[in-house]
Amino acid sequence: MANWKENLNTQLYESKRDVYYILRVFSVIISVIAFALTMTRYGFYLSEDEVSLIHTAWIILLLCFLFAYLFRILYSFHRRDFLRRTWFEGSLMLTNLAYFILLLLGFNLIDKGLESYVALFIIFLSVFEFVKISPRINLIKIQPTTIFIASFLLLITVGTCILMLPTVTTVEGSMPFIDALFTAVSASCVTGLIVVDTGTYFTLKGHILLLILFQLGGLSIISFATFFSTLFPKSVGIKHQSIIKNIYSSESLVSAQKLFKQIVLITIFIEALITAAIFFTWGPEVEFKGTGQKIFYSLFHAVAAFCNSGFSLYTDGLYTEFIRDAYILHIVIALAIIFGGIGFPVIQDVLSIKKMRERLKYPWKDWTTGSKVAIYTSIALLIFGTATVWLIESNNTLKEMNLMQAFIASFFQSVTARSAGFNTIDTSALQVQTHLILIFLMFVGASPASTGGGIKTTTFLLIVVSSLATIKESTHIEIGKRTIPNELISKAFSLFTFAVAFNFIGILVLSFTEQGASLMTVIFEQISAFTTTGLSAGLTPELTPPGKLMIIISMFSGRVGILTVALALSRKVSTTSYRYPDTHIMIG
Repeated sequence: MANWKENLNTQLYESKRDVYYILRVFSVIISVIAFALTMTRYGFYLSEDEVSLIHTAWIILLLCFLFAYLFRILYSFHRRDFLRRTWFEGSLMLTNLAYFILLLLGFNLIDKGLESYVALFIIFLSVFEFVKISPRINLIKIQPTTIFIASFLLLITVGTCILMLPTVTTVEGSMPFIDALFTAVSASCVTGLIVVDTGTYFTLKGHILLLILFQLGGLSIISFATFFSTLFPKSVGIKHQSIIKNIYSSESLVSAQKLFKQIVLITIFIEALITAAIFFTWGPEVEFKGTGQKIFYSLFHAVAAFCNSGFSLYTDGLYTEFIRDAYILHIVIALAIIFGGIGFPVIQDVLSIKKMRERLKYPWKDWTTGSKVAIYTSIALLIFGTATVWLIESNNTLKEMNLMQAFIASFFQSVTARSAGFNTIDTSALQVQTHLILIFLMFVGASPASTGGGIKTTTFLLIVVSSLATIKESTHIEIGKRTIPNELISKAFSLFTFAVAFNFIGILVLSFTEQGASLMTVIFEQISAFTTTGLSAGLTPELTPPGKLMIIISMFSGRVGILTVALALSRKVSTTSYRYPDTHIMIG
């Protein structure tokens, strides 16, 4: 038996490399075809003959997936180890094999009304094939920041194309390209600015697509690809880990590798809790067609809140008449926004069971400096926002509310301005002073490595502390008995400078393209787009095509990070081994 195996392996050895390459290319091709056919099936209105043809093509593609896996088993010289290492993919192929056995027995799942389940399985196999090649990202000779930006461009491109499919919208024909692009960017960049009514313009398919877009955009495709890459025999490469390190501001590649394994699981767990909480806190006035719709609406708003996307299935968002008074629901969504905006490293450091057990056992162990900065700065900003909105709007938008209602409404606006985009009061009716406060809160935004935008709480605090240290003529900067490196201070000021410059250009452009709008409205819209907040003073639906393009650029730059864009476009200096003589320049 052993000799037979050795002879087989010897005969296959010379062709192994070529066959594996062909199988990789073949798998990608059939995955693209499978995805395209599935989008055609559910994106267009087809005749029965066309649907039948796609069903036949599906069966052929499933057979191709199965044979590709069998060939990989054949060309793996340690076949038991291969099956053990590819257990997840093997279980998928066992399901695939079971489907063909049922076909041979005359039981076609498609004919039995299970077409959607077969389609989902095919989509999963297609996506799985693309995820499998994600570890090969290490072979790409470009910067990690460029790969990160490219992942969002890919998500936006696919989202735009699908949004233009006829069955995704309730209107006749396809969604206009500029509107589809705007919506795809807004969802992928978890902003929430809309040019159409999300609840009525899109069908259920459109709503599901938006949910997927801001879920993937909130965590980034790279995070999901990295998470699923851990299911494969090949480990995640250095460049892959470097991208995760940059996205989630991890201190090292080792901590980054540990962190991304928990991010998706943390997200699923928190979103499940939020979905359940929202399900039971809908007001009695809210009517649903059934339990299924209620579950979907709860899930949609839970993911939108945690990802800080601000999308809602109601025309006026949470300001819609029958839910604007559901204050318990508002508190639940506000808590979801806070969790999404506090940052995954903070959640892991403060709330993970392992860390809490360590602190119980070793009471001297404290939170990390990053966690302290994110939490304390967020609390200070929330208190400041709540107090100022309450004081300024007490005789305006809050005057019809009692004390507790006014407090919850003020708290919610303070929370949502930190990059979420939901509103429970009429944003366009706010006082000018309130708009200025919200603009400040939006500009600061959420914490690093979160689903929120803005320059981030840590950047804001470093700038404040550094400025105070300059006034005191301190030679170094300290936070919580820790010295902050000069390179972090330089990075914070660079990010702040880039953000201010970019928004100035954006406001200038919008002042030309949207000449009928007031300057305050233009400023509010631009800052909201750049910080991926999604609050609007009513300008978004009225934007001109050039104005939409400016907002699209702002949302994208704000989500991937203006500093990230600058790094991707710049070239590093060839050497820093020299230094010119010092000189003096007058400041102030």
